[in-house]
Amino acid sequence: MRTREERIAAIRERVERGRFNTWIGMELERLADGEAELGLEVRADHLNLMGALHGGVISSLADTATGIAMHSALEEGWTHVTTSLQLTFLAGGKLGDRIVARGRVVKRGRRFGYAEADVERSDGTLLARASASFLIQPVREPQPAQ
Repeated sequence: MRTREERIAAIRERVERGRFNTWIGMELERLADGEAELGLEVRADHLNLMGALHGGVISSLADTATGIAMHSALEEGWTHVTTSLQLTFLAGGKLGDRIVARGRVVKRGRRFGYAEADVERSDGTLLARASASFLIQPVREPQPAQ
């Protein structure tokens, strides 16, 4: 069985090689037990039709920050599935902004988890606040093909 530090390192490696994270430009800046911080430089392809940071990008950051935070709080042999994500938009972002999502686990039970994330510009302006709930379950081994 791996130590907590080995699990955190494995999560970090998995996030850093994740194709979606790479494609959208997310970078894992900090990872600790029950906490995750991701950053993103707003590029032209992150903008909506109005020229502002697309809400889907903000949602992706919040979802990833809460999910990684929850994953880091689980014991070996356990995983999670997001069952809901609630997001409140508070301000906008623009081209060139540095955006940071800080996720933190608020409650990790045996079968249920709850986490929150703040998504901010580098100047400290709060763009969105998110809350997510999770179903916590044992990792299931893949069944052999028949």
